[in-house]
Amino acid sequence: MSDVTATPGNRRVFVDKQSPKAYHALVQTSEAVRATAADAGLDRVLVELINLRVSQLNGCAYCLDVHTRAALRAGESTQRLGVLAAWRDTEVFTPRERAALALAEATTDPANAAVQEAAYGAAPEVFGDDEISAVIWVAITINAFNRVSILSKHPVRRAPGTSASGR
Repeated sequence: MSDVTATPGNRRVFVDKQSPKAYHALVQTSEAVRATAADAGLDRVLVELINLRVSQLNGCAYCLDVHTRAALRAGESTQRLGVLAAWRDTEVFTPRERAALALAEATTDPANAAVQEAAYGAAPEVFGDDEISAVIWVAITINAFNRVSILSKHPVRRAPGTSASGR
């Protein structure tokens, strides 16, 4: 029996539930990447900023919902979350965060050689090799989860106790 979601004219398989062994391997990869990021000295807020920026670029509503809540739990501010999509146009992100966001964007759009070269050129100014590797692995992993959720059409449900306006 398969797990599917359906809207008129649009049937989707929940690939995570349909192929649990493959999904479990992705979860194990994510756990290893989380440990790699911690070992490299990346704090949880920075990891969640990467997760959110990649999910914004990919348009993954489900991952945006999950990682917005995770970022808030980790101590991120609503102001910074609100301007994350325009991070280059603000002064609220540190040089390390800016370098990580640039690397995350380059990882998400690897065909853009100019973006990749600029991101890699700036990263060693604020990161060591272990940190650069960890940032890229975080971006690779959230990209994979984005694809699982987007192609499965994982639903975002209203939080308990909120109205349609979010209050």
